[in-house]
Amino acid sequence: MSHSQHQELSEWFNIHGITEVECLVTDLTGIIKGKIMPAKKYLNGGRPRLPDSIFIQTVTGGYPEDEDIHFWNAAELDMQLVADPNAVYLVPWAEDHTAQIIHDCYYLTGEPVELSPRGVLKRVLELFDARGWKPVVAPELEFYLVKTNTDSDYPLEPPIGRSGRQESSRQSFSIDAVNEFDPLFEEMYDYCDAMGLDIDTLVHEEGAGQMEVNFQHGDPLMLADQVVMFKRTLRETALRHGMYGTFMAKPMANEPGSSMHVHQSLVDTRSGRNLFAGEDGQPSRLFQHYIGGQQRYLPAAMPFLAPNVNSYRRLMRTETSGSAPINTEWGFDNRTVGLRVPVSSPEATRVENRLAGADANSYLAIAASLACGYLGMLSQIDPRPPMVGSAWAAGDRLPDDIGPALDGLQKCAALADLLGERFVKSYLAVKRAEHKAYFGVISSWEREHLLLKV
Repeated sequence: MSHSQHQELSEWFNIHGITEVECLVTDLTGIIKGKIMPAKKYLNGGRPRLPDSIFIQTVTGGYPEDEDIHFWNAAELDMQLVADPNAVYLVPWAEDHTAQIIHDCYYLTGEPVELSPRGVLKRVLELFDARGWKPVVAPELEFYLVKTNTDSDYPLEPPIGRSGRQESSRQSFSIDAVNEFDPLFEEMYDYCDAMGLDIDTLVHEEGAGQMEVNFQHGDPLMLADQVVMFKRTLRETALRHGMYGTFMAKPMANEPGSSMHVHQSLVDTRSGRNLFAGEDGQPSRLFQHYIGGQQRYLPAAMPFLAPNVNSYRRLMRTETSGSAPINTEWGFDNRTVGLRVPVSSPEATRVENRLAGADANSYLAIAASLACGYLGMLSQIDPRPPMVGSAWAAGDRLPDDIGPALDGLQKCAALADLLGERFVKSYLAVKRAEHKAYFGVISSWEREHLLLKV
């Protein structure tokens, strides 16, 4: 952080009376790690550090087997956390005046930590910038409000609204269904305003108790930060109203899954012109190649868009799967394809990647999607013809489980080269360890149907 940036941060602390600082880093899963420090110590040269092993920790708190991380440094080197002055937020629900700041990770040699998800996204954005390209994204994030549930074996249920009743039917875009939780959403909006999050709209989605927030389009790094902050804010607000807020991809068996759709466009760094639109107002060749790259490489990138065992329950084609895509086809104004091109003016030409689940790490999902498009533009990959009509029974299928998805990523040298070989190896090791841990748990389905029958 430069001297002027430090001065600006100090002034911001004074204006808001900040007494405490939460130094935040997001791990591979998306879990927020970090340290809490007194504001005075932080401003007076406090250098928060963490071991780099936080980036090979599984969602259960374990680590991969030694033979799966033989490329890892056994010393668990210290990382220095460096604040991003553009990622400073209030903690509006804290009793003491507290700041939460997203940090980048560097080794003590000054070298960036290549396993940091935020660092991976910055690496991809640097590749675009070197060619005079600036990606613009707009995430749409779905989530469920559910009744509090402390028993992991007990299925989740929709929460009780203002009427005192549970929602029992699907009410897509219903205003009254959203109004059932007005007190919660009013507080959520107050928190988001205090934090400066660019929330655009809030709608009720297909599932009972399922909502979606849309973010204003902008810089990919800023929007990935805001998704992290919003998830934390929504979970906190829900708890304060006696509910859970969950971003699981498929939290309830008989309800649709939750996605994180990402709208993407590309502008010229100098002129600001949308490079996805040609001079005639039609989609450009660069746009075609971007989609071609996504079609070729997104199947291998699925572990970043669908990172958990539960993620693939959302992508199964069933009566309750909703509009979750199961292919990498593309089409105009078509919600059955994985890559939808909305109707828009030429200057707003964009593609909506509909594959990612709400459980995805926002840095990695956006980085992977951009990386696939980047590879397509570099190699001038032509897409398949746009899909007309339903794509449910046709098109290129995606991996249907985390195991095959990880195998596909492991075989893709192009993505490893772009995202970082050590990062991809570490990610694969963590996700294989989680998959192994999952198979160590005997489910209620197995006890119900196999215990006395086989």
